[in-house]
Amino acid sequence: MPLLKLEDTYLHKGKRKALVAALRKKGIKSERVLHAINTLPRHFFFDSALISHAYEDKAFPIGEGQTISQPYTVAFQTELLDIKEGDKVLEIGTGSGYQASILHLLGAEVYTIEYQKKLFETTQKFLKRLGIDMHLFYGDGSAGLSQHAPYDKILVTAGAPVIPDALIQQLKVGGILVIPVGDRSLQTMVRITKTGPSKVEREEFDGFAFVPLLGKDGWR
Repeated sequence: MPLLKLEDTYLHKGKRKALVAALRKKGIKSERVLHAINTLPRHFFFDSALISHAYEDKAFPIGEGQTISQPYTVAFQTELLDIKEGDKVLEIGTGSGYQASILHLLGAEVYTIEYQKKLFETTQKFLKRLGIDMHLFYGDGSAGLSQHAPYDKILVTAGAPVIPDALIQQLKVGGILVIPVGDRSLQTMVRITKTGPSKVEREEFDGFAFVPLLGKDGWR
């Protein structure tokens, strides 16, 4: 993955290494996930006014009412997905493109959809500049992306009031859906494993705070 015309200094690399060490202490165990976070310059995805904060374990605004997720959240969700080389992955909520780029680095074929048109257009141009090859779409992610289904994995990066049935339908048998579910201010991370055509297993994990999932099967 060529990272072109953007500077990644020894200082940035050192800060990434420290961030990875902090994530490991917080309980992230997947060395593949940690390696991807150590490889991808998070500061590339930041506005210049906030670039000094890029390696803090915090979420930051990226415009249009959206945020770039906290690195721990990115690592936690990605670890739950258990990405395998060649997995076909649908991401709901492209945002800055950082999470999608982590999935790409892990060897996934990434389909990602963004609800906010201005953010979609900005991120589309930016990822092209980075030379990151993925399938970007503008639209209502709460309904999934049925024209390219089924998917091995689905990741939702916004808080949903319920689990949209469309996402379960678009998941392969044996596939995994990771989605934060709750109210507008706090959600529980849920992992759904599709064990049969109409059968799923549900696991619940820590509480997180995401921006709301907007759309027909999200928050109106």
